[in-house]
Amino acid sequence: MIALLTQLGSKGVLFGAAIYLFVRYGVFGFFIVDQSQRAVKTRLGKAIRRPGSGVSRGTPGSAAMRPDEQARYTYPIVDVYQPGFYFKWPWEKVHKVSVATVTINMAVDPEDPRANRGGQVLEAVTKDQLNIGLVGQLRFRIAESNLYAYLFGVKRPVVHTMGYFVSILRQHIANFQAPIHDGSDAQDNAGASGVSINDLRKHLRSINETMDQDCATSAARYGIELDASLITSIDPPAEVESALAAINTAHNHVSSEVSLAQASADQKLVQSKRAVEIETLNAHAEVEPLVQLANQLTELKRAGGAPSIEAYTRNVRLSLYARAKEAIVEVQP
Repeated sequence: MIALLTQLGSKGVLFGAAIYLFVRYGVFGFFIVDQSQRAVKTRLGKAIRRPGSGVSRGTPGSAAMRPDEQARYTYPIVDVYQPGFYFKWPWEKVHKVSVATVTINMAVDPEDPRANRGGQVLEAVTKDQLNIGLVGQLRFRIAESNLYAYLFGVKRPVVHTMGYFVSILRQHIANFQAPIHDGSDAQDNAGASGVSINDLRKHLRSINETMDQDCATSAARYGIELDASLITSIDPPAEVESALAAINTAHNHVSSEVSLAQASADQKLVQSKRAVEIETLNAHAEVEPLVQLANQLTELKRAGGAPSIEAYTRNVRLSLYARAKEAIVEVQP
């Protein structure tokens, strides 16, 4: 080829240069964006903005930031290329990112694989100064609505965002206090008060949900949004595990005794209510014949007047005399 170009002279050099430019910037100027990818182009080093889109204020999560943070994390909205076949000019550069959801162990340190026991257990400190180990996963994905922050806002966005997630989680663990809802829960919580790891274990779901809320601004900050925090285990240090087991056993015993006493008291209360109801019914049963007799006498007096009452009392007196064995008659002097 070179010999051929030498024979052709300057025309051959120009022809070879034309072929190189055609292959380099013509054939290889096309690029493909896959289904799980999005692409952003920079033109002479500047990201191509989406026409009329403004800045990232108003994107999901930005409203939860403080005013000074909103001013600090304001990024332009870039033009995002969806999956397909595109062409770029020689002075343009394509930046592809994957928008697929990523699941990673929360103990993994991207900068030091040996940290956190080889990326298996994340250490944290509770409110009562107890070192605990967290086991779980973080699930996140790149925010398509704020790709400028992910590509150009932070030097190493995944490392930075992992540190952000872990910092929020450790802060929440250090300040966590079990909520008190009603009487039963308050009594149950009172038995475990002073032992933060027990409260943390009982409220794993609440911790995961709080992480989702506290990390809602990550998309507006760094272009990565947290999809879910999944803490599966909270373990105390080995040297205090036996002591915690003894505390839990004592707490369960006390709770059992309190439940039995409460059940016995409830049973006695129900029995007392039943006894009162029975005595009330007996009193009504004794009073009811007298009430009916009074009503009958009232009707009799209304129908026949005073003579009918005298006749009725005479008949009753005669029936009593008939059943009496002895009668004492008082005689007026």
